[in-house]
Amino acid sequence: MMAFWTTLAPAWQSVCLAIVGLLGGALVNHAITTWCWFSRPSSPWARVSKWTFDPEHAAIANSIPPRTWPMRLPVIGWWFMRREAVLYGRGFWVRPMLIELSLAVIFPWMHHEYVTGQLLPVGINTAVLVGFRNWMGQLFFVHLVVVLLMTAATFIDFDERTIPDVITIPGTLFALILSTNTPWMFLPGLDAAGLAPVMFYSPTPPAPSWMGSRGFMMASLVWTMYCFGIADRRWIMRRGIRRAVSYFVLGLTRHWTFKWLVAMWLVGWAFIAVVFRDGGLPWLGLLTSLLGLGIGGGVIWAVRLIGRIALRKEAMGFGDVTLMAMLGAALGWQASIVAFFVSPLAACFIVLIRFAITRDASTPYGPYLCAGTGITVWFWDSIYNGNVRPTLLLAGGELVWVSVAMGLAMLAMLWIWRLIREQVFG
Repeated sequence: MMAFWTTLAPAWQSVCLAIVGLLGGALVNHAITTWCWFSRPSSPWARVSKWTFDPEHAAIANSIPPRTWPMRLPVIGWWFMRREAVLYGRGFWVRPMLIELSLAVIFPWMHHEYVTGQLLPVGINTAVLVGFRNWMGQLFFVHLVVVLLMTAATFIDFDERTIPDVITIPGTLFALILSTNTPWMFLPGLDAAGLAPVMFYSPTPPAPSWMGSRGFMMASLVWTMYCFGIADRRWIMRRGIRRAVSYFVLGLTRHWTFKWLVAMWLVGWAFIAVVFRDGGLPWLGLLTSLLGLGIGGGVIWAVRLIGRIALRKEAMGFGDVTLMAMLGAALGWQASIVAFFVSPLAACFIVLIRFAITRDASTPYGPYLCAGTGITVWFWDSIYNGNVRPTLLLAGGELVWVSVAMGLAMLAMLWIWRLIREQVFG
């Protein structure tokens, strides 16, 4: 497939990617309105009658003529959908139209930048660049899927303050499976051998134990914790620890998704065992993706727990955990950690734009994580090779203890802030 793609002229590649952007945007818009918690039929592919529970709403819906095939065309179809503003509000069609149009522009531009060395070190020789074009082309198509998933998650989070598992779980599984077949799906970086994918051990050589039982145990633990994390868990302490444990176990096992999660855990564990037995690049790729999942999601999970302990309220939703787990599985733990620290900077810009449009200053954190991830990937060379890589080399084995110290410091600062707020504001 990649061989055929590289034979196409750049102009035809751009045309194909613009069409992919339009169709992908249409799929994203459908996901935004139907994969959310409170579905609504504003997608041209949805049936209006399915949502007409309210008699007044049904009367208005029945007064509108049936939808026609031009309404299902990307971009221009939303112009015809304007007639349904009486159902969904004035200007409801503008945002989905802009999403489709934006992706039709972004994908060709993004592909051009990837294959011309945007993610590679500055000043790389043109002759050397040709040898990396296939790698950058593969990387682009992986990131194309990630962009579609992030776009859907972002706007659902804007609308409902939730990120549905139907986006993050398949996205995570996609990254894990692809990593075993395409170890070159990870971002480029400099190591002792030169330019190579940033694997879980980068920027230092891997310890032999990671190819043995140590790596297998770590992969199994991460996968087990992920499956446990996405289960339906409820911890109710009102009647003591014994009742809390009883409620927790009953709620966990009685939910309809429990059997599916157990099956997913067993199949995933068997998959890990088979790839580990074969070893080589597929194992390195899968282990890199799993550690990215564990560290990317684990950092947000830790912040969520610290916030709950210190502030006595939810600091982040669990959708943010699964979102960052998905991004970590696709990009690796190094990129996910950088994206977490970059996201507050992106938040300032997003909050200002959203407030100017909606006058709503309260926004969820998922869009910030997606924006931080985009910034991290786009400026990857200067961020990783210029700053993160030297820091990792300098920190060495002390990085874990530095992270623990930062978590404890965050806990202390948030706890002090809660005490000050209670004393000053009541």
